[in-house]
Amino acid sequence: MAKLKSLIKIEGTLDDLTFYKGKEGYLIKTKSGVSGNRIKTDPAFARTRENGTEFGHCATSGKTLRRAILNLLSDAKDGRVTSRLTKTMALVKNQDLTSARGQRQVAIGLASNEGRALLKGFDFNSNALLSAVLLSDFSLNPATGEISISDFIPNHNLNLPGGATHVSFTSGFLNLDFSTGDKDLLLSPVQNMIIDGTTSNIILTPAGVPVGTGNELFFLKVAFFQEINAVQYPLNNGAYNALQLIEVL
Repeated sequence: MAKLKSLIKIEGTLDDLTFYKGKEGYLIKTKSGVSGNRIKTDPAFARTRENGTEFGHCATSGKTLRRAILNLLSDAKDGRVTSRLTKTMALVKNQDLTSARGQRQVAIGLASNEGRALLKGFDFNSNALLSAVLLSDFSLNPATGEISISDFIPNHNLNLPGGATHVSFTSGFLNLDFSTGDKDLLLSPVQNMIIDGTTSNIILTPAGVPVGTGNELFFLKVAFFQEINAVQYPLNNGAYNALQLIEVL
């Protein structure tokens, strides 16, 4: 380890030298670490290569899901949704009990009850969890994707953000094949209502049943608006909107 004797105090990397400040002053060391080529070829790093391959697959699977629901997700997500979903996909991948290590697949994990249970209930906006926003039970008809909320009273059955005057509900019915990326998303008409004490029954029916041989995924979205001069504006750019994957089949 070399010490830097100079009036110029340097911190950082220059060519193959790293300059940094330690307890003994400013020090210099040569760059160290394992080369990329060795990681790719050395048998000692087989586990590292396997982990990297599976991590990339889980990241891609999360991206596939996010892209499949862009129409729902654009105004109902937090800044960490990508990393959170990748982490969940890694847990799902672990339910693939047939593939070799390094080749485990999310699609195979989702063929199990355990894998589907890990993905079910994923909230795309951790700042607005559906269970904290919607204070009412709902039911799902998996044959049609219809979601219903009986005897709903906005003033009583919502955890309301300040300034909200209206709320909208939307459901989504997605068929997604994680192996091929094939997707088909059908949405329900948006049901918008003023936030008051009126009781109503909410029925959200997607515009048909999506086609495909992948997993069936069902979504429920709650979005808030503020009306000014007869125009509804998204409240705080959707910061309080909730979107949850309520069921995976």
